[in-house]
Amino acid sequence: RDENLAPKSKAQLRRQKQASKMQNKKVGEEEPKANKVVLRELLGELYSDKEYMEKLLKDDDLSQTSTSSGTTILDLIMSGIAFLDTRTEFWRQQKPIYARERDRRMRERNWKITREQERASPTKYILYTLEEIDQMLASGNAEDSQKKAKKLLVTVENWTKLDVPNKEEVIGNLYSCIGNAQIELGDMTKALENHKNDLELAQEHNLIDAKSRALDNIGRVYARIGQFADAVEVWMEKIPLAKTSLERTWLFHEIGRCHLELSNNEAARDFGEKSLSCSEESGDEEWKMNASVLVAQAEMKLNNYRAGVIYFEKALEKAVLLNDERAKEAILRALTNVNSLIVEKLKAEEIEKQKGSISSVWMKDEKPEELHKAEEDAVMHESPEPTEVDRRPSYEYQDLSQEEKKPLSPETAEVEKPPSGE
Repeated sequence: RDENLAPKSKAQLRRQKQASKMQNKKVGEEEPKANKVVLRELLGELYSDKEYMEKLLKDDDLSQTSTSSGTTILDLIMSGIAFLDTRTEFWRQQKPIYARERDRRMRERNWKITREQERASPTKYILYTLEEIDQMLASGNAEDSQKKAKKLLVTVENWTKLDVPNKEEVIGNLYSCIGNAQIELGDMTKALENHKNDLELAQEHNLIDAKSRALDNIGRVYARIGQFADAVEVWMEKIPLAKTSLERTWLFHEIGRCHLELSNNEAARDFGEKSLSCSEESGDEEWKMNASVLVAQAEMKLNNYRAGVIYFEKALEKAVLLNDERAKEAILRALTNVNSLIVEKLKAEEIEKQKGSISSVWMKDEKPEELHKAEEDAVMHESPEPTEVDRRPSYEYQDLSQEEKKPLSPETAEVEKPPSGE
């Protein structure tokens, strides 16, 4: 090949000569066994690389092949071998082989001791396994999370208090993990049973945090299966145990939602306002929106439409701030519905007002009979014109709050109206 005709440097010639010398070794001629052992210890994992490159030298066709840059494979192989030889000599001078072997054995022994200690430490094992259980549930693998929690529960129950000083706390935590997995799997009966086991242990051993957790989860199960009164009762017991404003925000909101489902509309409004107050303390914009919607819905069911509009608009401001398009659309639809109901209410009031005027005319017997009959005819034949209120678009309204309110767009989406009377 043309590349092989190019003049070679002294280094290339030296490597080629060394390669030829290695290739001309007799097949039966091998390195002394002792030397191999020393090299293996010095090079470690790199020893297999050295053996592989030496094997490549015996392939004449491959070693004489050139790369696109003009360098032969032989040159590359010899460079690699030379580097390993240099490192071998360096390590040999730095530390005798027996010292390296001693260090290696010490590292292995220390590693084995560490692993055995980890396996022998129940606390570390429990913490590691609980973390795995939580990760499985968070990733949507509720079935495996439940299985792992049940397996760990059996293990912990067989340990003594010396092995696990906080044994009851760990067992309660595992009941909670199993119950949460069962909620995700839709097995509410078993979930309720496990969360009640968690509560029983917490009450028996005065574990405040565990009690709060158990009450939280029991309430969730009751709400999921539609037993809203039971959920309210359980969550009311949890209120004194709530530690943060954010926790109270969620708790008051859920209690309010249950009251709304039970048609306890005044209680729903009161707890919604408490939730809103706590959300202001915590500064959580999303919960401010949720609490405002709850209050608005309660006001609607109490037929306080104007108050409902005020709270829906507060919720809308938060939805825009959070860039939550789904919530924004839902609130706009609700506002359109509220405005429609306000107009209908004003119409009904106007009709009642007119009926009252008619009744008062008929009851005035002291008037002369002719005048009485004339007024009667005027009322009976009158075709009432639409009031100014009737002419207003359904998306406009007045005096909803002390603040200036912008009218909603008439293009807002449709919304289901609440049942009549609400």
